[in-house]
Amino acid sequence: MDDIPDKLTRPTILAALARLDELLRVEGVIGELCIFGGAAMILVFDARESTRDVDAIFVPKLSMLEASRKVAEEMGFRVEWLNEGVKGFVTDDGEVTSDGMPVYQNLRVMRPTAEYLLAMKCLASRVADYDHPGDRGDIVTLVKHLGIDDAQTVCDIVVKYYKESLLPPKVRFFIEETMEEMNSKSD
Repeated sequence: MDDIPDKLTRPTILAALARLDELLRVEGVIGELCIFGGAAMILVFDARESTRDVDAIFVPKLSMLEASRKVAEEMGFRVEWLNEGVKGFVTDDGEVTSDGMPVYQNLRVMRPTAEYLLAMKCLASRVADYDHPGDRGDIVTLVKHLGIDDAQTVCDIVVKYYKESLLPPKVRFFIEETMEEMNSKSD
């Protein structure tokens, strides 16, 4: 199992989604997939080279899981390359769009809006470590995309999607530190 790739790149994600579409077509199933996290950052914002997995919410669940397992087997991915680990961050107020996403016959692919994805990334506020690049780079990319230059606006976007009580001091500090760092580099 050492030959299983740890990183999924834009071309491998697109190939996997195309194969997922083919498998759904053969079964006569229309699938819906909302891609979050690193995969959305790669596909829409060209923000980084790779991600470990594709965090998503999808339906119909059983058909999508079966097809994703077959894709994993055929392409040499980990079984959980497509997973719903993001569920804890999904909110009813979140807005999704298909803008910038690939179009297939039997697979409808969506993603969160840039504001919603920014709110999710800020709420997670993961720092970089050996296994994960952290969220700072993605936050900077989204902030630049949205034309934001102050921490309070970012915090306001977070509370647009999540309760203020979910914005603990560590998240506010992470946002403030990220914006200060970003603004000092642009001076």
